[in-house]
Amino acid sequence: MSFLPRETENLIESTSITLAQQIQCQPIVTPLCPLPIATTYVNGGSGGTPILLLHGFDSSVLEFRRLLPPLAAQQETWALDLLGFGFTERVAGLSISPSAIKTHLYYFWKTLIGQPVILVGASMGGATAIDFTLTYPEVVEQLVLIDSAGMTKSPVIGKLMFPPFDSLATAFLSNPQVRQNISRAAYYDKSLANQDAQLCAALHLKCTGWSQALISFTKSGGYGCFSEQLPKIKQPTLILWGENDQILGIKDAARFQAALGNSRLIWLKNCGHVPHLEQPHITAQSILDFCHV
Repeated sequence: MSFLPRETENLIESTSITLAQQIQCQPIVTPLCPLPIATTYVNGGSGGTPILLLHGFDSSVLEFRRLLPPLAAQQETWALDLLGFGFTERVAGLSISPSAIKTHLYYFWKTLIGQPVILVGASMGGATAIDFTLTYPEVVEQLVLIDSAGMTKSPVIGKLMFPPFDSLATAFLSNPQVRQNISRAAYYDKSLANQDAQLCAALHLKCTGWSQALISFTKSGGYGCFSEQLPKIKQPTLILWGENDQILGIKDAARFQAALGNSRLIWLKNCGHVPHLEQPHITAQSILDFCHV
């Protein structure tokens, strides 16, 4: 698996090692550029409506190392590295924006899945899922939002992403101590922000073009507020939210439920911003129960 950095050999936990071994790479033809984009993903399980998992900001499919196995034990499950993130190829000169991410995601779905899915988005991946559902409603049968972004406006930092501040910003974000502090803030149980978790969260930084892609995405403005568009989503929607989310807080959970008419909100106790990592079996069972309603 030449698309993974050699530091992958340093993974410790069995779930991390197993998922890394399952990562595949597929050239995806899109209208975004002349050549196919080498796209990394994981696929497991069989039967039922396919579940498609979308990771958060500056993350990868390794974010689902604990959630994907219990889902795939009962149902076909996919996870992919979104354009500009994870281990998916960062094409030189290709601007990374929500629109480009959505287009790449659609052609990934069209190439490898080709049937309606249960779309699951965590944090920024939730905003990606919302954006995708609004554009391609026929592709999404049900929607799951895990501590989702998409209820507040984009930060203004994108306006400041010009030399030398753009490189300084990514250098700051790549600092191990900074990343560890972010990791600790994401968990209710701080012991889970261990060495293996830190490595999982940083492996993709070794990929060619990581800094440039992150700068490009930030300059695009990222994902904004979908509050006015949410009522257009008619698909049954499950909202999962950690009661102790210190990244996005907890107010947006009720706002999502109010805006999405056909929705249900489940709170996860003793859980921070990443229920799929902190309480993966409860999260998986909640999703599977929702799938079978």
